[in-house]
Amino acid sequence: MKFLIVGLGNPGAEYADTRHNVGFQVLDHLASSAGVRFGPERFGDRTEFRHKGRSFILIKPSTFMNLSGKAVRYWMEQEGIPAERVLVIADDIAIPFGAIRIRSKGGAGGHNGLSSIIELIGTEDFPRLRFGIGSDFARGRQSDYVLGAWSEEERKTLAERIELAAKAVLQFGLLGVASAMNNFNKR
Repeated sequence: MKFLIVGLGNPGAEYADTRHNVGFQVLDHLASSAGVRFGPERFGDRTEFRHKGRSFILIKPSTFMNLSGKAVRYWMEQEGIPAERVLVIADDIAIPFGAIRIRSKGGAGGHNGLSSIIELIGTEDFPRLRFGIGSDFARGRQSDYVLGAWSEEERKTLAERIELAAKAVLQFGLLGVASAMNNFNKR
């Protein structure tokens, strides 16, 4: 059984270590742990690994956040993967830093990447893992915060929170979205 795991972010060195790119960071951790490397493909960087009989196809869209749906739709069609076996990893300012919220479906919640995916695949019914980045910004400074680098305080626990998110991805593939929700939404 195949699963499409999409980490949202923006391509380019200037975005590499920003809060908005935490989806890319979770996928980088998964790839590193599995001993695989990303390579450039259509609409993004792609790699794949097997874990306990399941195939995990990892995509980091190169379309920029606002057009993420192009990459998701293309790879769903290319790999023949239905929406319920797609997991999108995105940053979320409405969740405290480092907290993880997994849902089987839902709206975009103001996230441009999720909006693009919903629009282009024609449904809100796909699982997503939202990684909390907090909301420690002044009024009118949301964009600077989201596109800003992690703070020194955040960096102290970022690696362990990314590892936790990566474990949630594997559990999603092995045991399903309900199990991943039960085991990771409170951590």
